Amino acid sequence: MKRFDTLLSLAALTLAGALSVATTAAFAQETNDTTESENSDTGSVELNLGEEPKPEIGQAYSKEKFGDWDMRCLRTENPDDDPCQMYQLVNDQAGNPVSEVSMFRLPGDGQAKAGATIVVPLETALQDRLTIQIDGGAAKQYPFSFCNRLGCYARIGFTDDDIAAYKRGAVANLVIKAIVNPGENVVLPLSLTGFTAAFENVSVIQQ
Repeated sequence: MKRFDTLLSLAALTLAGALSVATTAAFAQETNDTTESENSDTGSVELNLGEEPKPEIGQAYSKEKFGDWDMRCLRTENPDDDPCQMYQLVNDQAGNPVSEVSMFRLPGDGQAKAGATIVVPLETALQDRLTIQIDGGAAKQYPFSFCNRLGCYARIGFTDDDIAAYKRGAVANLVIKAIVNPGENVVLPLSLTGFTAAFENVSVIQQ
């Protein structure tokens, strides 16, 4: 390969390289400006962020949140008629999930205007029943209906006065006792934040 020994040749090569770099940089800048201009005019390509799969018929799903209440529904052939219940998972004072509460409105002119299913652990002392007290008011007790491998169930009803108290209240304390320590109450705070809005949107379910 021929060697460039003179300063003139070296200077010429350096100048040619500089011009090449400048031309490349100018082209890149022009391309970038054009791309940005196109993106600003037409909008950049949006990436698909995905979506949750739609529930199948017979599958339960979460429809909406009202404060601390979750509106849980069952998908039917007509989504507009999906039956929904108010749901809340209740933790003990240590933050451990202990109980599940599902509420719904009832049809007709009976004394019970709404109903609920409350699930507690199998180790619950059933003879002591379930006690519910709203904000330090008068307490009510309810018997347990049955148990299965998931827990023990209390199926209870609410009058108009009960519903009014829940709408006014902040916390409904669920009180149970454990078989291993029947002398001590286990207090489970059920939040009533969002109760009114959830109750207005919950389904009327025939029992």
